[in-house]
Amino acid sequence: MARSAIERRHFCRSAVAGSSLFPALLSQLMADADGLPNAGGVHFEPKAKRVIFLFMTGGVSHVDTFDPKPALTRDHGKEINADHPEIKDRPGYERIYLKRPQWEFAKHGECGTEVSTLFPHVAECVDDLAVIRSMHTSHSNHYNATLGMHTGSFAFSRPSIGSWLTWGLGTENRNLPGFVVIAPRQTYAGTQVYASDFLPAKNQGTLVVPGAEPIANVTPRRELGQQRNELDALHALNSLHLQRRDEDALLRARMASFETAFGMQTSVPDAFDFSGETAETLAGYALQPGQTSGFGWQCLAARRLVERGVRFVELIDTGSSGNWDAHGDMMTHVPLAKNVDQPIAMLLKDLKQRGMLQDTLVVWTTEFGRTPFNNTADAPGREHHPWAFTSWLAGAGVRSGTVYGETDEHGLRAEVDKVHVHDFHATILHLMGLDHERLTYRHAGRDYRLTDVHGDVVNGVLA
Repeated sequence: MARSAIERRHFCRSAVAGSSLFPALLSQLMADADGLPNAGGVHFEPKAKRVIFLFMTGGVSHVDTFDPKPALTRDHGKEINADHPEIKDRPGYERIYLKRPQWEFAKHGECGTEVSTLFPHVAECVDDLAVIRSMHTSHSNHYNATLGMHTGSFAFSRPSIGSWLTWGLGTENRNLPGFVVIAPRQTYAGTQVYASDFLPAKNQGTLVVPGAEPIANVTPRRELGQQRNELDALHALNSLHLQRRDEDALLRARMASFETAFGMQTSVPDAFDFSGETAETLAGYALQPGQTSGFGWQCLAARRLVERGVRFVELIDTGSSGNWDAHGDMMTHVPLAKNVDQPIAMLLKDLKQRGMLQDTLVVWTTEFGRTPFNNTADAPGREHHPWAFTSWLAGAGVRSGTVYGETDEHGLRAEVDKVHVHDFHATILHLMGLDHERLTYRHAGRDYRLTDVHGDVVNGVLA
């Protein structure tokens, strides 16, 4: 390997490794750690320019939210047989019984899509949604299913969907990361859900933690004009130094990183400064003036980031009231839904009012559903359920006001027009102008892709 390539790799792996700024600091360098460029742009005309990915961690119950099952109410208490991965050889689950939904469903919008009373605000937006009721996945453990929903791999660490998209498409704002993850704390599978793995390090997600300083160490320590003058002087000295070391990639990379860091100092504080937002907008997101936490803050931050050219923003719901893993009590869905319902609806309305929903793809999902049965009909909770769950899409290129796919009458299995996680990913890439079979990266002797060797675009949700 050439000396310059070795030095470049050494810099990228050690200079700022471990910093939350790492992806952005490297995003404008001459090339990635191995000298490879981005994939090279879209394969065909995209419908969407950017993605906001809403992840409800823990497993939202489909039969209590977006997949009405009158037969489940009718047959409440009926004993069934199911070779289910969560109850196989599990003491106390030798017999299982159907358990009715705990919330009522009603039709909403002109399209008449049914939504439960858990999501009254999102229900107002159903005319903009394509609800997929036939999702299924390949694992019933949180770690594996969460990893699969983010990377397409259920057992091994692989690049996340945000990394694939930014590698393929790049960023629209050189002063901001192309891929941002906003979460109060880590979810299942930890940093792997936004890691770039074998893709260039510049394509990993930048973690933003809601609070007074969402990204540490980017607030300018002095007046920007003075700092600009100092950087210009430093650049002039480094340029003289470089004249005698033209092959020194390490020096060139360090010079570029200073400029990118300066750009972030000018752009990041502005992106998270909500003081210019109207009282009406803040109230729509269920925010108080000056508030720097909550899912409403995450949603408003997402809108401001995509406005400024961030390609992929993920919001992970890991609020103070826990996550959606309702083994012990389904009533925990009440505060969880209340926490996200109004902000999500406001995000959709805000994007639409600003003319941004037409080229922004909004994705709502969880890692799996919850069982429509339990070991007693009156058990307060539900177990993990990989056989069926619900996700929805809104915005650019989406056939709005539709429902795609069906589960069986009890919500046990995806039955009509089944959509696996790989199909879900293929569809998201398609809307961004990328062919999931052609977006590949050579690693360890073979070509990898987000969908591995699987996946079909779900044409039924496309406009």
